[in-house]
Amino acid sequence: MSLSSESASSRRFPEQFLWGAATASFQIEGGAGADGKGESIWDRFCRRPGVIADGSNGDVACDHFHRWEADLDLLASLGLTAYRFSIAWPRVIPNGVGPVNALGLDFYDRLVDGLVERGIAPCPTLYHWDLPQALEDRGGWASRVVPEAFAAYTDAVVGRLGDRVDRWSTINEPFVVANHGYLTGEHAPGRSNLADSLAASHHVLLAHAVAVERIRDLAPHAEVGIVLNFTPATLVGTSQAAVERHRTIDDLENRWYVEPVAGKGYPEETVARLGWAQDEVLDGDLERIGAPIDFLGVNYYTRNLVGVEGERPPRGAETAMGWEIHPDSLGELLRTLHQRHGFSRYLITENGAAMPDTERTSDGRVDDQDRIGYYAGHLAAVHGAITDGVPVEGYFAWSLMDNFEWAHGYAKRFGIVEVDYETLERRPKESALWYAEVARTGLLP
Repeated sequence: MSLSSESASSRRFPEQFLWGAATASFQIEGGAGADGKGESIWDRFCRRPGVIADGSNGDVACDHFHRWEADLDLLASLGLTAYRFSIAWPRVIPNGVGPVNALGLDFYDRLVDGLVERGIAPCPTLYHWDLPQALEDRGGWASRVVPEAFAAYTDAVVGRLGDRVDRWSTINEPFVVANHGYLTGEHAPGRSNLADSLAASHHVLLAHAVAVERIRDLAPHAEVGIVLNFTPATLVGTSQAAVERHRTIDDLENRWYVEPVAGKGYPEETVARLGWAQDEVLDGDLERIGAPIDFLGVNYYTRNLVGVEGERPPRGAETAMGWEIHPDSLGELLRTLHQRHGFSRYLITENGAAMPDTERTSDGRVDDQDRIGYYAGHLAAVHGAITDGVPVEGYFAWSLMDNFEWAHGYAKRFGIVEVDYETLERRPKESALWYAEVARTGLLP
């Protein structure tokens, strides 16, 4: 594709921009019970009737545990320069506390070595939702036992891998951990209790703080940040009910976690509105949570149109998840975050779309022009934010491959690489080839 010099100049990303793809351990690894891996809350949750849309589980998933070398070759073939993956706590410390499972750490040792050998920067996340079930049995994230245990887990992982990893993420999407796992019950462990959810929201941030402290001590050369998901809330209408509902939703989904991380504490109005006594917040907690980070990981998929409860405002085109496609909200989110909080650097740690994937090219490849359009629009929004002075230093497509999409099972496909769940064969979709060319050139068509 030819580009005019004007368009090439205006659509070029910074020279050292990281081009990556992202995955999560439970969604792709499989290897349930292999090499001493313990049970996670998702292993237990998947056995509950009716909670996973297709009745599936993560026992095999994409079998990345056995196919990791080929998957890294696939990453390299796409010319990507970074890989964001997560480490399964139950694989490293099967019971959450106690003896470290050397065989479990060996897997991630091989994975990191394989990435380094291929010239791909390893970007591990310490926690992406697969809590050891033994810790849930002791109270889970509603209890302070989890952040306390997280210190030893962080020590074990960083102690083994820290000499080859320059960028760590502590926690993925605390909002989903606390809200979906402990309030709505749609995710593991499947609890539905506001008090538990509020306690979990604090303890997951405390675990982040603990991990930052341990990483600073064990790997002082490394950068460390947290990954937060944002769903910008757009007010629809002017009624008092709509305004109040918008404020609460915006606080919980877009301010509740970033403001404590930025050293500003929890949004006071919504704390009062929810009646949270903050008994879990001990002296010194907020200071620890607000300690400086090197980057903020931003996960963005869609916006939230908020009006009067029960009404569904009209929306634009949607993904297969029923999520509105609205790239401009990502650009506005980045500008707003930087204006309010001024973090030193940002990474787009997840952005992507589940699509129907029904169209095929003449040679049988998934012809996902809709997904390409999604990525093109959102990358343009990121580029616009960079042009406006927001220091975004990388972008990770969600996801490298089709995988276990939590409560949706295998019914929703986010991958830029197709996975045949019968044979587990991988095949890049048209979006993967498009993204590879953007990564190679640094230019957005």
